[in-house]
Amino acid sequence: MKLLAFTVLAISLCPTISAGQARPTTTALQRPEAVSLLGRPLFPPELPKGQKEKLLEQYLAAKADYDVDPANPDRIIWFGRRAAYLWRYREAIEIFSKGIEEHPADPRLYRHRGHRYITVREFTKAIEDLRKAAELTSGRPDEIEPDGQPNEKNIPTSTLNSNIWYHLGLAYYLRGEFSRALEAYRECMRFSTNDDMMCATADWLYMTLRRLDRPCEATEILTKIHDKMSIIENFIYHKRLLMYKGVIPVDSLLSPEGLNDLDLATQGYGVANWKYYNGQHERAGELFGQIIEGSYWAAFGYIAAEAELFRTQRKR
Repeated sequence: MKLLAFTVLAISLCPTISAGQARPTTTALQRPEAVSLLGRPLFPPELPKGQKEKLLEQYLAAKADYDVDPANPDRIIWFGRRAAYLWRYREAIEIFSKGIEEHPADPRLYRHRGHRYITVREFTKAIEDLRKAAELTSGRPDEIEPDGQPNEKNIPTSTLNSNIWYHLGLAYYLRGEFSRALEAYRECMRFSTNDDMMCATADWLYMTLRRLDRPCEATEILTKIHDKMSIIENFIYHKRLLMYKGVIPVDSLLSPEGLNDLDLATQGYGVANWKYYNGQHERAGELFGQIIEGSYWAAFGYIAAEAELFRTQRKR
């Protein structure tokens, strides 16, 4: 495999914060929120002023509600979620952990803590939490999960069960355990009852099957994908699936005018991965490297690109 190019690129990027990454504050330098799989400390980026003020206001409101009734599981969850939206992932994990001490049978707390363990690259802990959440929800009716950052139509598109299995599949995928990821994503598809969630699940399911060298099964996943689907928020996943299907050109997902860091992580990973398992390893490596030069290190595509480079580095 032609992997040397992006192995060298990954190593060269490890020691420093890239130009596209926001400079950390003095406080942040004392303790990064996470350490990348390649050994780089990860700090919260500088948020746009208006966005930061809104998120901070929501966080303080959630904290006030929590302080009034710290044993209330709903208030625990929202306090943790609001902390995470401010890139305070360690604080969010601590909040969810305290909640689990109070409510050890509440699957939502394990689901949210598991998600944030993925963010900070602690995949084993994430798997333990998400498997526990799956165990606790077994046999129970599914429930809509409210959005913390609602879409334009203010319609939640995911459920508790879909989120548990989606994130469990992701944690396995990031560890390179593709057979286990496949099992989780197939289970997730049972709870993906709208076009948005179906596209999100189908995308990772397709990529998992391609990594398992099962292209015929992967192609079957695309049979229900078309350009008239009712998508509310998962437009990028939908575009990636249309790209896999050949409906839109591969490189159309990489705008010549450039992408912001989040779009590069999300769209770029889908393109890089497609090129990888279609034999274009050098170009895939270049794209994986470009993705981790960005600042949006919490994006799943960013973490996945990082995992690709990490696995390659270990093979050398």
